[in-house]
Amino acid sequence: MKHTHHLRPNYLSFPETIAQSFANIAPTLTPALAIPLVAASAGTGTWLTFLFATVGLLLVGLNISVFAKRFATSGSFYRYVRRSMGPAWGFASGWSMIFAYLATAMAVLVGCGIFANLAAKTIGFHIPQYGWYVAGIAAVWALGYKDIKLSSILALVLEFASVSLIMILGVYALIHSGFKIDMSQITMKGVHLKGIQIGMVLAVFSFVGFESAATLGKESKQPFKNIPRAVLISAGVAGAIFIFMSYVEISTFPGGLNAFSSSTAPLNTISSAIHVGWFGFLINIGAMVSLFSCTLASVNAASRVMFTMSRDAHFHSSVGMAHAKNRTPHIAITASSLITIIFIMAMYRSQPLTAYAYFGTIATYGFFFIYIVISIAAPKLLKANNELTPKALIIAIVAVLFMLIPVEGSLYPVPAYPWNILPYIFLAYMAIGFAWYQVRKRGALSRDIEELAHDVDSVYGEHDLDLDLDLAEASEES
Repeated sequence: MKHTHHLRPNYLSFPETIAQSFANIAPTLTPALAIPLVAASAGTGTWLTFLFATVGLLLVGLNISVFAKRFATSGSFYRYVRRSMGPAWGFASGWSMIFAYLATAMAVLVGCGIFANLAAKTIGFHIPQYGWYVAGIAAVWALGYKDIKLSSILALVLEFASVSLIMILGVYALIHSGFKIDMSQITMKGVHLKGIQIGMVLAVFSFVGFESAATLGKESKQPFKNIPRAVLISAGVAGAIFIFMSYVEISTFPGGLNAFSSSTAPLNTISSAIHVGWFGFLINIGAMVSLFSCTLASVNAASRVMFTMSRDAHFHSSVGMAHAKNRTPHIAITASSLITIIFIMAMYRSQPLTAYAYFGTIATYGFFFIYIVISIAAPKLLKANNELTPKALIIAIVAVLFMLIPVEGSLYPVPAYPWNILPYIFLAYMAIGFAWYQVRKRGALSRDIEELAHDVDSVYGEHDLDLDLDLAEASEES
């Protein structure tokens, strides 16, 4: 194995660590685009749908914290599940995470192009849609390649500015309405349980990526403390924003619920209705930078999972190389960026909103898988360590049930084509991963593990807390 370097340890402060999760959520996107889509199913119960999603994902976050308080790793769920449920389930989790993060990067980069065009048209400027995609992924690659701290700080600043604009607009809209209580939302008039269940699919997608701070276990300061805090706080804060803005948008949108649920730019419409139409331009800029931050966070997260899995010989060894100076997984970042732009360009002839919906929906299946698996793995680890309590077991069971609600809602009743085939695309991807795992286990892994053992000090350094276990597991596989 060629001499490689490890990621820079003890490098990111807590704000820089939480920025990874917060940017990956892209909380600007939900009020700007997704809340009307949830309202189309959940109606006046949209705020309750987001409340359910918040509770469910906080429970998942508690299960993630079981591992994050004990293990610092760049592999996130891949390493967590591997420790609890073995190499095969660990590989399946890592494989699913790569899919989920890259599909999210594709979705939000398309969304970034949508809002970039909206903002550009306001000032009479226009470039082809693919121009925004290429420029966006080039900037993502450059930032991810250069420095994770630079990426995190930029993401935090951009997301804070964007969310602040939306919250200011929300508060002003309430003031303009005289703070009238919307009784239809309080009583959830006309709401059906099935509508909330279907709405939870998109509501959960609004949060995906909240766990991605766990991919910074090698680079964060005080990871056993800061990673769990980042995961839980980002989900809680985002949930509060979504619940508040759901209520505000439905109660202040001109034309009522039906008009709102079909709106593609609800914040722009509200801005015009309360006579601050110029605010819509700022919202478009904010949404654009928020989605760019999410693309960057998604590529950063995917690349670190790929980096860790490569060092366990699941991918070519070059993917597990860290840049000698920048200490970033530069090969993995390059691969993630290329995969993202290739699939986006393959969908170029589709309408941008259609491409966004396809990529976003299929990404959700990857997240559902890992959220359910981590919630099963957590009590299993605690039991193995003689630490399992009734409370921890209840948290795990309820988390799984919360995640199964939107899964069932997305599969039954069977949606129209092509939505009905999206789950099977994900299953086909997982089947390919299973086949790849079997090939690597029987062949190249036995050779790579000898090189891993030989170069252990130069490759991993003293900061890889998972090394001994991984070598033992890989030896068993080979």
